[in-house]
Amino acid sequence: MTSPSIQDPFLPVPLVDLQAQYAGISAEVHEAIRTVLERGDFVLGAAVAEFEKNFSAYCRAKFAVGVGSGLDALTLTLKGFGIGPGDEVITAANTFVATTLAIVQAGAKPVLADCDLESGNIDVRKIEEKITPKTKAILPVHLYGQPADMDPILDMARRHGLKVIEDACQAHGAEYKGRRCGSLGDAGCFSFYPGKNLGAYGDGGCVVTNDPELTERLQMLRNYGSKVKYHHELQGTNSRLDTLQAAILNVKLKYLDGWNQKRREAAQTYKKILSGVSNIVLPAVMPYASHIFHLFVIRIPERDRVLKELQTRKIGAGIHYPIPVHQMDCHRDLGYSAGAFPVSEKLAKEILSLPIYPEISQERIRFVCDGLRSK
Repeated sequence: MTSPSIQDPFLPVPLVDLQAQYAGISAEVHEAIRTVLERGDFVLGAAVAEFEKNFSAYCRAKFAVGVGSGLDALTLTLKGFGIGPGDEVITAANTFVATTLAIVQAGAKPVLADCDLESGNIDVRKIEEKITPKTKAILPVHLYGQPADMDPILDMARRHGLKVIEDACQAHGAEYKGRRCGSLGDAGCFSFYPGKNLGAYGDGGCVVTNDPELTERLQMLRNYGSKVKYHHELQGTNSRLDTLQAAILNVKLKYLDGWNQKRREAAQTYKKILSGVSNIVLPAVMPYASHIFHLFVIRIPERDRVLKELQTRKIGAGIHYPIPVHQMDCHRDLGYSAGAFPVSEKLAKEILSLPIYPEISQERIRFVCDGLRSK
């Protein structure tokens, strides 16, 4: 296949196209921002309370607490449950580093479990062997927008008296057996990083829960440990969802289900075109899952070479994630060696994220697929 010219109308193909999304909602976004500016309630303003109400209802949970980032959502939830020094939290070896950093920042120790080869999520068969008297929580990750297999995890947690904290930072609107991610465990943590399916125009995060005591503690922890100004009951921090970002998220939330459906349709197009390509393993959708395809991740041999060639063709592919957390320099102290989690390590060498976003055209998907089939 000949190399495309820079005038090709389908190029470049970004991994995600935030400008295309903004073009469709710009008037509503500007009005929401203008309202905040005119009101002048920039910290924990009315838009934050409105978003918390709307997002908790969307997730089918009783409460939501907006915070500064997905990392803060995880960290403050752990602290809110009293998890800290001397405690252990079990989570996946193949996740973004924020999952494990949150455990460390809470003062606890991450204990890792390998993932399932088919789904890419934590292998529920590998969790129970990791439980010790120090274990206080299981922290499953709904990776790439597909729910982890939650019922066995919840059952295990009940038998051992553990909390279940969902890392739903990639799973806005995903469902497990008809139930929304974030509402399945004791708490669910979300990131609103701009590239997420529900993304702000800066950092932001949220915790959803049905636990009123956790809600009250989170509201304090995010605001210097205070319920009443200048009265600080807890050693909190400053991690409040920005009011302008909350206003933007309120605009975007009503479009989320439609955007997720368009992602599913794009994923189906990829699968239809790439089915039968012998060297590509397509992402599986598990029978219990409603996948929202935050990322469309294939497996392919010689991944690094393929990635470089796609990028040369102005196709914005990527890797999520190239290094399992146990092999990162920041977690050397955990004591894991190469080979400790063979499935996670295998996937890290083969996974490739293809461009996906609600506005991606059929022509661009075909162009990406043509680039892959020519490898």
